Amino acid sequence: MSLPVTDTAAGTAARQVDTLIIGSGFAGLGAAIRLTRAGKDFLVLERGNEVGGTWRDNTYPGAACDVPSNLYSYSFALNPDWTRSFSPQPEIQRYISSVADKYDVRRRTVFGCDVLGARWNTATFRWDVHTTTGDFSAKILVSAVGALCEPSLPDIPGIEGFEGEIFHSARWNHEADLTGKRVAVIGTGASAIQIVPAIAGRVEHLDVYQRTAPWVLPRADREYTTVEHLAFKYVPGAQRLSRALQYLTRETQVVGLAKAPIFMKPLEFAARRHLRRQISDPELRRKVTPNFRIGCKRMLISNNYFPALARPNVDVITDGIAEVRADSVVARDGTVRKVDAIVVATGFHVTDSPTFAGIVGKNGRSLAEVFDETGMQGYKGSAVAGFPNLFFLVGPNTGLGHTSMVYMIESQLNYVVDAIDTLDRHRIGTIEVRQEFQDEYNRKLQDALKNSVWNNGGCASWYLDKHGNNTTLWPGFTFEFRRLTKNFDLEAYRGVAAADLTPAVAATVAEQTEESEQSTGKAAVR
Repeated sequence: MSLPVTDTAAGTAARQVDTLIIGSGFAGLGAAIRLTRAGKDFLVLERGNEVGGTWRDNTYPGAACDVPSNLYSYSFALNPDWTRSFSPQPEIQRYISSVADKYDVRRRTVFGCDVLGARWNTATFRWDVHTTTGDFSAKILVSAVGALCEPSLPDIPGIEGFEGEIFHSARWNHEADLTGKRVAVIGTGASAIQIVPAIAGRVEHLDVYQRTAPWVLPRADREYTTVEHLAFKYVPGAQRLSRALQYLTRETQVVGLAKAPIFMKPLEFAARRHLRRQISDPELRRKVTPNFRIGCKRMLISNNYFPALARPNVDVITDGIAEVRADSVVARDGTVRKVDAIVVATGFHVTDSPTFAGIVGKNGRSLAEVFDETGMQGYKGSAVAGFPNLFFLVGPNTGLGHTSMVYMIESQLNYVVDAIDTLDRHRIGTIEVRQEFQDEYNRKLQDALKNSVWNNGGCASWYLDKHGNNTTLWPGFTFEFRRLTKNFDLEAYRGVAAADLTPAVAATVAEQTEESEQSTGKAAVR
């Protein structure tokens, strides 16, 4: 049970809890369920009014998943009621909501609670968390905000002065009727290739502003048959077998993506054939043919994107945008195109998330400051040196380009829940990953990425940070990550027993640890 305590530093009442989870998407909801099963005290802080995260927020026309339905779910909560092999957004959101109901997570969730900042308190050895609904004090902080939560807006001169409808794909304005309007879509990423076909048939004219042509593969989407539904519901193991086959099939892509890019050739051939079959106009085909190796940027799947681009009321603009005026978009070649509405489909802040600036560690430095200097580095995607008792879900180098993130999330949950249990079982007050373990772990990560398509594909992508390092993706098979995070490795951390949590003792331990690290050099990562 969470109890109110007094925050002496701020002089205000703060609610005390053992563990605070920020976010209630797949990661935060999974953490809440696992901690409930483990009998731990926790609260979930959610800025929205419902669970779901990305799938709650992204309600644009055509929104759907590009991972097979049976694979895009928790292993402990399979859904036999998927209607299609690739689920649309409303169905995924209903699934997430049903899981929250099944495990009674809402009772321990504070909705409408936007986290404004979190700071490690060196006097109380807890996280002071400031939110729009009050202050909290937590022994452990779990960040489950996700990588695709903060929309990235383009820096285009004059865009703030546009007088028509303008909104980001992740903040779709459903009150804006685009029927019969002249619309511009900026971007050709995963959201755009779903939005364009969904609106092309009802707008007067659609301009698609493309900076880089994506690789698009056929979407093997279909409705599940009655027989399949019955099998998923009543035949023991049928859905798990389907899930396992989908997992293994997708895992074969790792060979080409992370090990030897030459093995991406079959996928490139399939994508080129898909393009030739769907676009006959040579000039349009030239415009939408990628100039980088497949897999270097996120591979997309669609059966209706190319046909939408070929419609007579759709133009693909590749000249770039010079400026936006009150009622038009001006291309770099000087062409002025009148528009009534602009849809911004330019992705999200991943390696430079604004949330990083609000999390301040023991040295008074924020995550944003640390990452700006070193890049977005962590240990096993779950911890960062200098930030005690802070764990990440979907942290650095846990992203994927081929299969379900839910698998990676469940792997991290094994690690984080075991870490929390280790603290409780051994009565440890604080733990912090040792810098040398983190450094060695990241050295091995970057070495593994050297031969990957992401580093040798001839493209610039959001996978890379400003230092040129891929701090987003996992460079191997997902079962390797599952094995790496099976158990919490306390030896990689420095800790202070709960009974010894006094400023003097903590300062001494920190000083001794620093001296030890300097004398022993870098340790090996298990």
